[in-house]
Formats: sequence, C-alpha cells, structure tokens
Amino acid sequence: MADFWKNKVVVVTGGTGFLGQALQKFMPASVKKSHYLGRKKYDLTCKLDACDLYHDLKPDILINLAANVGGIGYNKKHPATLFYDNFMIGVNLIAAGVEYGSLSKFVQIGTVCSYPKYTTTPFSELDFWKGYPEETNAPYGVAKKALLVMLKAYEDQYRFPACYLVLANLYGPNDNFDPSSSHVIPALIKKFIDAVKTKQEVVTLWGTGKATREFLYVEDAAKAIIKATEKVTGTFPVNIGTGKEHTIEHIAAVVSQLCGYKGIIDWDKINPDGQPRRNLDIRLAQKLLNLKTNTPLLTGLKRTIAYYEKEILHSN
Repeated sequence: MADFWKNKVVVVTGGTGFLGQALQKFMPASVKKSHYLGRKKYDLTCKLDACDLYHDLKPDILINLAANVGGIGYNKKHPATLFYDNFMIGVNLIAAGVEYGSLSKFVQIGTVCSYPKYTTTPFSELDFWKGYPEETNAPYGVAKKALLVMLKAYEDQYRFPACYLVLANLYGPNDNFDPSSSHVIPALIKKFIDAVKTKQEVVTLWGTGKATREFLYVEDAAKAIIKATEKVTGTFPVNIGTGKEHTIEHIAAVVSQLCGYKGIIDWDKINPDGQPRRNLDIRLAQKLLNLKTNTPLLTGLKRTIAYYEKEILHSN
C-alpha cells in the first residue's frame, strides 16, 4: 500500500493543545509539512478566518482538534459559549473545506458527551442517536453531534471525504490543571498534591463518586487518530477508547495514594455526578484500525502526576 501521508500537507487545528501536542509526536515522517495551530492566528468561529486558513496553508489533510472544553462545573457556567464555539468551529472548517476543494481527508473529533444520558453500556455507535445527552454536557455534546449531521450532508452533496471519531475522556501529560475548567483526573491530581503540601486532613470532591468514566491516555488517542485518518472514510461515528470503566471513587482512591495523600475524602453529594455511566464499545475501531490502547491506567496516572510535579508544581 502506498504511503498515505507521503508529500501531504497536514493542518492540525487545536494542534498546540493537550491532544495536539501528543499528536505531534506520532505524525508520520513522510508528510511534506505539518502545521499545528493554536488560537492566535485564526479565529475559527469566524468563517473568513477558516477560509484564510485553507488559502494560506493549502492542506491536503485537516484534523480538527480545536474545541472549547471543560469539566462539569465549567459546562454549567458556560453552556452558551460551549455550544457556540464548538459548533461554529466545526461548521466553518467544514464549509470552508468544501469551498477549498482540495482536501483528501477531514477528521472531526467528537466526544463521548454526545451519547444519550441513559443508554446501553458499553455505548455502541448504533445507539448514538437514541436519546438526549446528559444535561450538564448537552450544549457541548449536541454541538459536536450536529457536526456529524453536517458531515453526512456534505458527503452526500459534495462527496466531502471525512471521518468522525468519538473519544473517551482523555488524560495525560500536558493536560489542563486549572481547577476552573479541568476534567476529573487533572483536578484530582492538583487537589491531592495541594492537600499534601498544605497538610489538609480532608479533601472534598464533587458528587457521590459512584458515576463511572472511561479514561484514555492521550498518546493512545493520538495514535488512534493517525490510524483513523489513514484508514477510515465515511460519516459514521467510530468510538475510540479502552472499553474499561472505573468509578470516580476508585480513581480518586488510586490518585490520592499515588500523590501520597493519607487524609479523608469527603464527597459533596449536593453537586451533580453528570452522566451516570460512560463506557465505549470499541469493537468497530478494533475491526477498522486494529485498535490497541496499551497504556495501563496506573502507568498513565503515574506519568501524569510526574508531569504535574515537574512541569507545573516546580515551575511555580
């Protein structure tokens, strides 16, 4: 098989972010040029900027990682912004990509937050449309879900070559540890390390701890995106995950131990858990991509904690 990437110009929007930095490590060496874009040069919520991106960089492949994301608290505080930003970024890149007319692949990253609040576990791609997302995640999840509809319409009308990947909750080095917008694992790491430093006897965590989540190490996600870009064309969701779910209570216990915290964990049950369960059925990805998400959770957590201690804690 000829090298899919050879002499291709690749643009990765959101390429300087958490997932983008991991993707940079695994971009095939045969590409002609790769551009990893942050938010400074192009405002992708603006159609003119999206058109300028295609005009300036002339990509053969565009991988859209650009997103406005956060945890439950951030979602509750910024629902309108999350819907608008994520919807418009995708809409503009897809529409401008069709006008540009020279893409060999457009890759849209979706989210597990798009799945119905209550559905059969593990989540099958066949159940993607069988219900409304969990309320705190709905603006973000529906915005991302709508892009799949757009891609299907543009495939039918313009033969736009795209694929759509649904990622489990990511974690790993370079994650966002800002408590105002971070997801569960980086939030736990910061809380427990801060508690050790300040000798706190009690750490209060959000919710009951009974909800389950599936956690995908960021480098495993990056490798899967590279494979899917190469091998998948068609506007249907493809789940990318580990196929394993863990309660937040269990994750908190493991993270607290790895961080050296020996105090009490108190659960603030007034705050919502979000979706009760999350676990992806990854059989389609295993079939299409020979998917292997090889990083054990304990290994990934240790690497993430080491990154936080070295790059963030000691730099402050």
